[in-house]
Amino acid sequence: MSQRIGLWTTTSLVMGNMIASAMFMLPAQLASFGSISLLGWLVSGVGAICLALVYSWLSQLMPVANGGPYAYSRRGLGDFAAFLVAWGYWISLWCTNAAIAVAFVSYLTVFIPALGTNSTLAVFTGLITVWSLTWINTRGLKQAGKVQLVTTMLKIAPLLLVTVGGLFFVETENYLPFNSGIHSNFGAITATATLTLFAFMGLESATIPSGQVETPEKTIPRATMFGTIAVTILYILGTVVIMGVLPPETLRDSKAPFADAAASMWGDWARYLVGAGAVISTFGALNGWILMQGQVPAAAAADKLLPSIFKIENRAGAPVFGLVISSLLISALLFMNFSRGLGDTYQFAILLTAMTVLIAYSFSTVAFVIIGAKEKGWTSWKLVVATIAFLYSVWAVAGSGQEAVYWGFILLLIGVPIFGWSRMRG
Repeated sequence: MSQRIGLWTTTSLVMGNMIASAMFMLPAQLASFGSISLLGWLVSGVGAICLALVYSWLSQLMPVANGGPYAYSRRGLGDFAAFLVAWGYWISLWCTNAAIAVAFVSYLTVFIPALGTNSTLAVFTGLITVWSLTWINTRGLKQAGKVQLVTTMLKIAPLLLVTVGGLFFVETENYLPFNSGIHSNFGAITATATLTLFAFMGLESATIPSGQVETPEKTIPRATMFGTIAVTILYILGTVVIMGVLPPETLRDSKAPFADAAASMWGDWARYLVGAGAVISTFGALNGWILMQGQVPAAAAADKLLPSIFKIENRAGAPVFGLVISSLLISALLFMNFSRGLGDTYQFAILLTAMTVLIAYSFSTVAFVIIGAKEKGWTSWKLVVATIAFLYSVWAVAGSGQEAVYWGFILLLIGVPIFGWSRMRG
């Protein structure tokens, strides 16, 4: 009971995991499309909110469902589907954590320039960060939750400052032309929606440690919906302001759009403020996702779908071996990233593992329909929302690219022997 977390901490887990490095970079990536990219944000936002509603309803049907998408998939679709979700989701977690650790070190170069030229120092800094947060998470969910709550508040502050303050510096001519890319309007909306959908990953975070959440049947739905809606508004409004403050040609070439917008409004001191916000943002997201990398395999191991070592807990109730094994893999990827010859391989690994999260979303929506039918937990309008969420997830998988989809399925199939071995051992 002492390790249970409440509404604010659970909400910070959702918001903190969603707001990582992408928020600080996406406006520059979208600038080449023009202000039509705001419609892409809206499409992704609608899809994300539909998914958040599905997870909210699932958490009411199954208040205690450790592993979130894994547990829902197992209840609705059976053991093998659940294994695919757990296996793929776990792989995506430690790959994503390695990417966030690299982004954290990258943002630190604003304050410690030597990190940009000294690979040994950069790797050492990344490793210290990963293992420090791993140690915090072995202290229990309560301690990790406190770090998450503080870092979420600190990361939102500079974003709100630039977003709200920037409303007074917007120049409407910066929104023209509406479509400045080579695509048709529909093509531009599709392309920008594909770019932005990855920024919403993490909306399911509240469901994963559900066994350690106070009154989960109330807390998880509230945290999921409030966190997703708040982040969606911040994403869209932030992009509107940045596009209005910086001319399109400046924004396209910007390496740090929020920092550049802040500097243009208030001077260089604001650039460092936003830079600090980016550092805190990646640090907080890394903490939240490291928490996830222990919880998901532990839930599958408890059901004998992954090796039993993942479910072993320490005195604080933390799945210590799952955390340590995952962080060892993160460490290996950090060395790979800072090795010149393997950098491209590493980047591709990050891209294709994002697809496995979308598989988890697709399975969860189907599981909701099946569980809801058994428990009489859905109405016709809930079925419509679930259908939209499913189609959005499938469309997003296709948007990941043919090569990423192909290798993503190969990655899932590699785990099949582990599934069989775990079942026989069980």
